[in-house]
Amino acid sequence: MATTSFHHPLLPNVHNDDELAIHIPSSAHQVSNDSWFQVGVVLSTGINSAFALGYAGLIMVPLGWVGGVVGLILSSAISLYASTLIAKLHEYGGRRHIRYRDLAGFMYGQTAYSLVWASQYANLFLINTGYVILGGQALKAFYVLFRDDHQMKLPHFIAVAGLACVLFAIAIPHLSALRIWLGFSTFFSLVYICIVITLSLKDGLEAPPRDYSIPGTKNSKTWATIGAAANLVFAYNTGMLPEIQATVREPVVDNMIKALNFQFTLGVIPMHAVTYIGYWAYGSSASSYLLNNVSGPIWLKGMANIAAFLQSIIALHIFASPTYEFLDTKYGVTGSALACKNLAFRIIVRGGYIAITAFLSALLPFLGDFMNLAGAISTFPLTFILPNHMYIVAKRKKLSFLKKSWHWLNIIFFSCIAVAAFVAALRFITVDSTTYHVFADL
Repeated sequence: MATTSFHHPLLPNVHNDDELAIHIPSSAHQVSNDSWFQVGVVLSTGINSAFALGYAGLIMVPLGWVGGVVGLILSSAISLYASTLIAKLHEYGGRRHIRYRDLAGFMYGQTAYSLVWASQYANLFLINTGYVILGGQALKAFYVLFRDDHQMKLPHFIAVAGLACVLFAIAIPHLSALRIWLGFSTFFSLVYICIVITLSLKDGLEAPPRDYSIPGTKNSKTWATIGAAANLVFAYNTGMLPEIQATVREPVVDNMIKALNFQFTLGVIPMHAVTYIGYWAYGSSASSYLLNNVSGPIWLKGMANIAAFLQSIIALHIFASPTYEFLDTKYGVTGSALACKNLAFRIIVRGGYIAITAFLSALLPFLGDFMNLAGAISTFPLTFILPNHMYIVAKRKKLSFLKKSWHWLNIIFFSCIAVAAFVAALRFITVDSTTYHVFADL
C-alpha cells in the first residue's frame, strides 16, 4: 500500500497509510501571528455581522418565543462544544493542521480531503454571496431614505457593494493584516446594533400589542421551522475554524479555547439582544433586515445602514480569506504585499472572484434562502457532524462506550437535520425564483 506524506515546513514528516499521496503546502499567509483576543474578535465579528439584523425575522418569526430563545441558547452551547472539539484536534498527530481539509486528509485520506475542501469552499462562497447581498441591501435602504425614486435598484447597489469588496480585498493581503480593521468592524457593529435596539425599543413601547403567532399554513410552518434550524447553525459558526486557528499564537489550543470562550460569552450578547428586542418590538412582522422595520430620525437610520454596509465588507474578507490563501499559496504569491506583481495578482484574481460572487448575488438576491442553503450543505457537516466523528477517530482508545454513543448520536441527529434543511432551502429558492424574476429589486 502506498504511503501518504503530510508535510508542514515547521514540523517533521509524518507518514500515514493510504492509497494516494496528499501534498500539503506551506501557507503564503501568516501563521501563528495573532493573540487569542484578536482571534476572538474575528470570531465575534462573524456573529455580530449585519446578518444579525435578520435573525428576528429568520429565526424568531418561524420559531416563536419559546422555540427561538431555546433554539438560540441551545445552538450556542452545542456550537461551543463542537468548536472546542475541532480546536483540540488542531495539533493532532504531532503536527499543526492549518486548514480544515488538511486535518480531514490526515485523518481519513484523499477522498475526505477533497470532500471537505469542496464542502468548505461551497459554504464560504455562499456566505460571501450573502454578504454582498447584505451590503447591497444596506446601501439601497440608505438610498431610499433620501430618494425613493426607484431609479437605482438592488442589483445596482449589489454591484457597488461588490466593487467596494474588491478594493478592500486588494488592500488587505491576508487575515492577520485586518488588525485595526477589526476595531472598525466592532465599532460599525455596535453602531447599527445600538441604533436598531434603541429604535426598536421606542417602536415597541409606542406600538399596540403585537402578534407573536407563527405565520403560515401547517405545511409552510414545517418548512420554515427547518429553515430556521439551519439559520441557528449559521448564526454561530464559520465552517473555517482551523483556518482561523492557524493565525493564533502558541500555545495554539489553549489560546483558541480562550478565543472561543470570548466568542460565546461576550461575543454573542449583542446578537442575542438585537434578535430578542427586534422580535419583541415587531412580532411576526419582523423582517429579514430589521432596519426596514424601525422608525426614527432619517440621519440615524442612514448611519446604521452605512455602518452595516461597511461592516459587511470587512466580514466578507474574513470568510473569503481561505480562498485567497489557497490562490496565493498555489501561485506562489510571496514577498511584499505592495509589490507590483502581487498587487496585479490580487486585482485580477480576487477581483474576478468577487465579480462572479457579485453577479450571482444580483442574479438571485434571496438572502434568507442562501443562509438556509449554506447552513444545510456545509455548516452542519463541518460544524457538527465531522468534528464529532473526528473526535471519535482521534480518541477512540480513550473514549468510554457512553461517550462514543454520545458523539454518534450527534452525528446521526445532525445528519438528519442537514438533509431536511437542504431540502427546505431548495424549496425556498425554487419558490422565490418563481415569485421573483432574476435581478429582482427586493
